[in-house]
Amino acid sequence: KLYDGLRVADVSDGMDMIGLMNVGLVDQSIAPLWRDSENFEHQFTGIALTVKYIPSQKKKVPEKTDIESYKHWRDMWYTHDSGEPFIEEIKPGNVIVIDNKGDGETDCGSVGSNNSMIWLTEGAVGIVSAGGIRDIDEVIKQKVPVYTDYSNRGRGIRPGRNILESFNEPVIIGQTLINPGDVIVADSDGVIVVPRDQAVQVADAAREELNIDKEARKKLYDELGIPHDFTVD
Repeated sequence: KLYDGLRVADVSDGMDMIGLMNVGLVDQSIAPLWRDSENFEHQFTGIALTVKYIPSQKKKVPEKTDIESYKHWRDMWYTHDSGEPFIEEIKPGNVIVIDNKGDGETDCGSVGSNNSMIWLTEGAVGIVSAGGIRDIDEVIKQKVPVYTDYSNRGRGIRPGRNILESFNEPVIIGQTLINPGDVIVADSDGVIVVPRDQAVQVADAAREELNIDKEARKKLYDELGIPHDFTVD
């Protein structure tokens, strides 16, 4: 709650103020999949729940090639190799942070229109992924907030392509270390990660910066005759 309304820029300023300059700034390749310029529904702030998928070295096709055998093989892969047991760990306010950079090697889409919505129904507020996004038109239509490396998107399903390596363990997204429980702030400026043990101090400093900015911009709105909006009030 200390981060409600804070922008990535404010948090970056807050990190500077406590001596963490350039810490937590996720590479700019990780950007919003879509933007809402009216209500900013693409923005989110939350607590990291981390997941890691890696390319599979297992046999990539079922022994039999009929459809029913394929379906059984696919379902078993989801059950035993590349499932989503972290769903049971999702709490309201979590950001699902997925280290799946290897998905680009196999054109795999770990996140799609279905499972992303399931995570939201469990309380997640958004997704940060190294890549591996598919069903992109539907994800945008459904307004699922996703920040990802768009050039690393994938089209195939996980069976035969990747396996679940871990969850609730440290991951690296956009050359930045993210630990479970860290604070994630995401807007059109990108993504920033605040170490959990310094989150309160950073939030206090960032809030001060935001308040100063709001007051200054409010005066400029008035001088220019611009009606106030939620970014200054």
